[in-house]
Amino acid sequence: MYLNFFGLKEQPFGVTPDPRFLYLSEAHKEALASLYYGIEANRGFIGLIARPGMGKTTMLFHLLESFRSSACIAFLFQTHCNSREFMRLLLADLGSEEDTQDLVRMYDQFNRRLLQIAREGNRLIVVVDEAQNLDSEVLETLRLLSNFETSQAKLMHIILAGQPALAKKLASPRLTQLRQRVSIVQGLAPLPGWEVKNYVEHRLRIAGYKGNPIFTSDVYETMASYTEGIPRNVNNFCFNALSLACALRKKVVDAEVVKEVISDLDLQKLTREFSSEEEAAEAPFSQFQGTSISPSEPERYREISNAAEAAAYMQQVALKLRSWRDSMEKTPGGARRS
Repeated sequence: MYLNFFGLKEQPFGVTPDPRFLYLSEAHKEALASLYYGIEANRGFIGLIARPGMGKTTMLFHLLESFRSSACIAFLFQTHCNSREFMRLLLADLGSEEDTQDLVRMYDQFNRRLLQIAREGNRLIVVVDEAQNLDSEVLETLRLLSNFETSQAKLMHIILAGQPALAKKLASPRLTQLRQRVSIVQGLAPLPGWEVKNYVEHRLRIAGYKGNPIFTSDVYETMASYTEGIPRNVNNFCFNALSLACALRKKVVDAEVVKEVISDLDLQKLTREFSSEEEAAEAPFSQFQGTSISPSEPERYREISNAAEAAAYMQQVALKLRSWRDSMEKTPGGARRS
């Protein structure tokens, strides 16, 4: 572990959405302001759409901290479900202990809970993460839930956060009524090179690092290009870079380390290497002419029409396997291994 080596108090490039490490890029600041305004202005449905790894969930946790004392919050992650399952998850997150399979009763429970929250002087914020996985049926259920409101104000706010597939789903003609209720749709752009540098240094600082820069200034453009400016990719890259630098006993991540990390993370290279190993493993079989079963051999299974033919065929296969085994047991000089 490189924490002690670099004098870090905690992992700066973890995979969990910890709001303490949230770096507000210009795009993130704009998105966060839009979400905050949408709730304060009672806009109802709000959409947050971005590519995977852009920090949507972390930013949502940060947003909800602002409303923790004035709102009841339901945060739903399980989106592979039908309407009945979705309602059960929502009610459970709101503290309902009544277990029912009747959808009408679930709507009634939800309405009563919503009115209770309003009487307490709070608002309800429902966040649905990975909303691109929701079926059209569940999205329609969400639209119906938004009908629970008074003549003065909406009683709930719904944030749909998801990947670009969510935008395509919302644009579907089947969901026109829902799309009309989504008053704010906000996206997130990848980090440019200069913000990748600020992002990395921000996370190191939160993790307790004090000292000279760990990453040399010339590696950030390469890092930004390789990671496409996606925060989750940057985290993975930096984790590997610090791990490698620690293994090499280097206090600085320079261009040489970055080049090695890119090579290590090259999945296509690994695929090529595995393919070469498989070909090498299969090569010895090809030198024994007449002992291997040809690619067309399985076709003979279709020609077998009775038990006698099947037995004869299996006997041929056994002879070939025995011949191959005998050949493998011999040394190149022809003598058997002891």
